[in-house]
Amino acid sequence: MLQRRRFTASVRSRLPAFPSTDDLRADALAGLLGAVLVLPQGIAFATLAGLPPQYGLYSAVVPCIVAALAGSSRHVVSGPTNANSLALFAMLAPLAAVGSPAYVELALAVTVLVGLLQFATGALRLGSVANFISPTALLGFTAGAALLIVVHALKDALGLTLPPGPSAGAVLQAAFSQAPQPGALLVALVTLGTAAGLRHHRRGSPFMLAGLAVGTALAALLAHLAPAAWHVRLLGALPSALPPFHPPAVAPEQLPQLLGIAAALTVVALAQSIAIAKVVAARSGQRIDANREFLGQGLSNLVGGFFSCYVSCGSLNRSLPNLEAGARGPLAAVFSALLVIPLVAMSAPLLALIPFAAIAGLLVLVGFTLLDLPRWRHLRRASRSELAVALITLAATVSVRLEIAVLIGSALSLGLYLHRTSRPAMRTMGFNLPREDGHRPFVVVEHTADALPECPQLKLLRMEGSVYFGATAHVADRLQALRDAGQPQKHLLVMAKSMNFIDVAGAELWRQELRARRALGGDLYFHRPRPPVLAQWRRDGFLDELGADHVYPDKRRAIAAITHRLDCDTCRRCTVRVFQECAELPGPGCRRG
Repeated sequence: MLQRRRFTASVRSRLPAFPSTDDLRADALAGLLGAVLVLPQGIAFATLAGLPPQYGLYSAVVPCIVAALAGSSRHVVSGPTNANSLALFAMLAPLAAVGSPAYVELALAVTVLVGLLQFATGALRLGSVANFISPTALLGFTAGAALLIVVHALKDALGLTLPPGPSAGAVLQAAFSQAPQPGALLVALVTLGTAAGLRHHRRGSPFMLAGLAVGTALAALLAHLAPAAWHVRLLGALPSALPPFHPPAVAPEQLPQLLGIAAALTVVALAQSIAIAKVVAARSGQRIDANREFLGQGLSNLVGGFFSCYVSCGSLNRSLPNLEAGARGPLAAVFSALLVIPLVAMSAPLLALIPFAAIAGLLVLVGFTLLDLPRWRHLRRASRSELAVALITLAATVSVRLEIAVLIGSALSLGLYLHRTSRPAMRTMGFNLPREDGHRPFVVVEHTADALPECPQLKLLRMEGSVYFGATAHVADRLQALRDAGQPQKHLLVMAKSMNFIDVAGAELWRQELRARRALGGDLYFHRPRPPVLAQWRRDGFLDELGADHVYPDKRRAIAAITHRLDCDTCRRCTVRVFQECAELPGPGCRRG
């Protein structure tokens, strides 16, 4: 009985408390703002994905509700995003005519597969996989995606005549070879200027909606007052925003290819979702459960794929305004999704008048904001190697398939990490001149101009980094160089408290060093190795060969014990006398060389 009560209390503690009236009011107001914001975004992003505009609105309803109720974040709002839309377009365009019924079926099938993979990632508690997609690679990928967004937006911004699903190269070629349609260019520029101006001067305002309204009004004026050459292409009537139930219909032989596309999109979507959740959580003070977030995103795409929705994930453009609007819980996202349907129904005649050129102007602004120039400037100052990774990822994003670009960026980041960790720092330690209080600071010899000379018999070496299979060659070369010196110090004391990890190859390296030192007539000692390192040495048998008396808890005791194992004749001739114990050497316990 007691166990049942404890279990019930545990379950109840995980359930959210029923919101108060104030919470409901705050969430409803924040949801209204979110619904207004998603109207131009959903239409623009669906166009970017190569889908009819209504699919962007569908994707702002069902996935938003499911992710809000199943995920861990109280403020993240899910739906269509620019990166997912562009990635879907780039991967599906070679398989079917963009915007065709076959293309739509492929997009919905991929969405279901993405949901299955995301749900499996969360169910298997593999949320940490997202940590291996470095921010540097994501910066390059995002910037490359931003450039592609701008390039593809030129088609409608300039009124270019192109076949369905053109590549970025084809759009650029047409931009330089065809004369722009004057009405489309004017509407795009006015929309872009209005939205950018409001975004800069009135932060937090619905700048995209305002820009779209101005662009739509200008297109209506041109249609009534300007010659036919200045008329622009309009969106036309939209179906209801209520997502219809529609299981995807694709041929079974296409599934293996679609599964590969879904795997790449899963990486992109999960990386975006967890990054956005962390950004929002940092502002709200909430802790995020990555695995539950992945479960929520997986369910949202899995269910959404059967309700005419394409790949969705957390949207930064909606999540931050949702938080700033005073949202207190996930019901704000639910209200946002539900309010889209009546808003579209009431504004259907106005939505039909939206020109594609105005949507293109908004996409250019989205692309520019995604470039994140301040982060590029910071990266240039902070690390040239990581800047190179970001630039290569950017180049890959605009030149090869997007999933390959993500893999290239992640592989480069991991390679850079492995290169850094494969060269752990090995610093020679010694003592500085005594201070007024008589204390002699322990210093890095090569960084201290007035360091005392080293003991001719005992080398003090500090290890800074893990000694694993990738680092053994570097460490072995450094140790060999110490032994091959003209008059080598036969005894070696390794300061090992910063040696965080060691594997079988690392243990074997220290075994070889121990035997080499003893063959020289010296020995090997360690100061404060970490518990995991000691555990590995015990399992490997190295600690038995080394001897427990060769491991010391502090430097003072280590030096006091080792100095009495040094060669008597060398100590007798020594003029360095760097250790305090040297005043008593050679003592009665001093051994002969």
